[in-house]
Amino acid sequence: MQPQLPLNIKAVVIDLDGTLLDTAPDLADAAIAMAEELGLPPIDLATVKTYIGNGVSRLVKRVLTRDMQAEPDAELFGRALPSYEKHYGAHVSRKSAIFPGVLEGLAAFKQAGIHVACITNKAEKFTHPLLKDKGLFDYFELILSGDTLPKKKPDPMPLLHACKHFGIEPKELLLIGDSLNDAQAARAAGCPVFCVPYGYNRGRPVAELDLDAVVPTLLDAAKKVVKG
Repeated sequence: MQPQLPLNIKAVVIDLDGTLLDTAPDLADAAIAMAEELGLPPIDLATVKTYIGNGVSRLVKRVLTRDMQAEPDAELFGRALPSYEKHYGAHVSRKSAIFPGVLEGLAAFKQAGIHVACITNKAEKFTHPLLKDKGLFDYFELILSGDTLPKKKPDPMPLLHACKHFGIEPKELLLIGDSLNDAQAARAAGCPVFCVPYGYNRGRPVAELDLDAVVPTLLDAAKKVVKG
């Protein structure tokens, strides 16, 4: 049974890739450069978009195998990951852009007195420079990257960690994301979850997911909550 809107919450945690920022062009550029460096078949932006969501290691494996779950040759992966990280780290924010409604939504949550955090599966060495380059870093009271804790989304650990950090119950924490990973993490933690429709979600519509709402923008999300 879905909760009544507007939700009574005390904190919101927001995904990064595909929710706050359109990072696919920079992720794809790094994949294209890696594929060329290793002599692999070319890859394009549309394909890379479907590979985003489980961190850089899994993205690289998907580029190598062109499959969502397959494991590549270990020696090839050992060469590919450093190549990818080199190319991505050099241009982590060159083409990435803030999605419409993000700045307005963050401001609305702050104005309402709701705690705001970012939870992403992206490694910290990429997360922090990216958020700083785009002027978003200071909006967040807590930033959890894919390597901050022993487990990452879709495991509930990052969400439960955020609940403990803010001293609240899972039902008082809203996750806003763009993918199956986010929906699964929220449900496993016992948190409500909204998804935006413009993200990556492996090319599937988010309306298919187990959600409390699909919200066009972060600003629309802010309009569906009140401070608990």
